[in-house]
Amino acid sequence: MDAGWVGLLIAMVGVAGTLGAALLTQNRADHTKRMELQAAAEQRREERGHAEELLRAEQARQWQCESLERRRTCYITLNTASRQYLTAMTNYLYALQHSEDVDTSLKNLEAGRLAYRDSYAESQMVVPDAVLRASGTAKRRLNAAYGKLRKYGAAPSTYAEELATLESEFHDEVWPYLGVLKQSMRADLGVDE
Repeated sequence: MDAGWVGLLIAMVGVAGTLGAALLTQNRADHTKRMELQAAAEQRREERGHAEELLRAEQARQWQCESLERRRTCYITLNTASRQYLTAMTNYLYALQHSEDVDTSLKNLEAGRLAYRDSYAESQMVVPDAVLRASGTAKRRLNAAYGKLRKYGAAPSTYAEELATLESEFHDEVWPYLGVLKQSMRADLGVDE
């Protein structure tokens, strides 16, 4: 081989090496840039996922707070209505026994009964099962007492003896169940006694 060809060959190898190095450097830079873009995209996905997780957690916390407030409001209404209903029964019983203002007492009893019925119906849609069971038991006791009172009230002179024992029946057979209902509502709200 002639020196000219060797020089040309060396020059070609030099040019090819220079061009190859430039291509290799560019290829490496492109690869590095792609990796950086992928890492940035992955980081944005993770940040978005974390932000969505925080949002879901905040929404769940907000829902729990709203649910607790709904139950608390419902419990206050149910507790008040059930106690006022039983008090109205006792007042009607006294009116029957003393033959004083019976019509007004009966109207108050019916108003208390309707208020209780409405608050009980609302509670069926809001309260958890444990409270619902206690509420159902209290409702049955209140309704049984109401039934007796209305039966005896229809003919007070005929049922004078039954009317005389009805107040103690209220205290023995109804009030304790209202107490159990109150305790189950307080327990659900996390109120210590």
